[in-house]
Amino acid sequence: MLRGLYNYTLRLAESPYALWALAIVSFAESSFFPIPPDVLLIPLILARPNRAFLIATVCLVSSVLGGLLGYYIGAQLFDVIGKPMLEFYGKGAYFDQFAAKYNDYGAWVVLIAGVTPFPFKVITIMSGATALNLPVFIAASIVARGLRFFIVAALLWKYGEPIRDFIERRLGLLFAIFIVLLVGSFVGLKYL
Repeated sequence: MLRGLYNYTLRLAESPYALWALAIVSFAESSFFPIPPDVLLIPLILARPNRAFLIATVCLVSSVLGGLLGYYIGAQLFDVIGKPMLEFYGKGAYFDQFAAKYNDYGAWVVLIAGVTPFPFKVITIMSGATALNLPVFIAASIVARGLRFFIVAALLWKYGEPIRDFIERRLGLLFAIFIVLLVGSFVGLKYL
């Protein structure tokens, strides 16, 4: 099943809709969707290494635009969406204290979350909920997501075939690591 999904993703990378699919996933991941865009970004670049930097640019622009939706959700829909999410992670009672600290370090939080497997949507929503300065949020998002996507693109562009061989030989292990990182980042939210 995993091999079939991998092969499907590689076939999607060859389709005329590949960049649109990546844009949608990247946009959604920054505001509400749980799966990071790397699931499509990496196979797309492996399939078309000559378009690596175009693919990274699409991912970056879509992610930042999706982050603006997350910011809006936090700023305008916090009571409906943001607060229940905080309560789910056991942090509802700490919001006021967290908000004061968040704005002191908000740009750094956005930068760190933007380059790590930490769920970026949580940071985008919290940035809006705490009224983090919007230009600071946008600049930090561009830098963080740009670093993340362009480093991946550069490495795959330069070392694509050996990396592709590595992925194809160890697909199950890499998938397990991805799931552990994804679940671990959500569990880690409970302890922040």
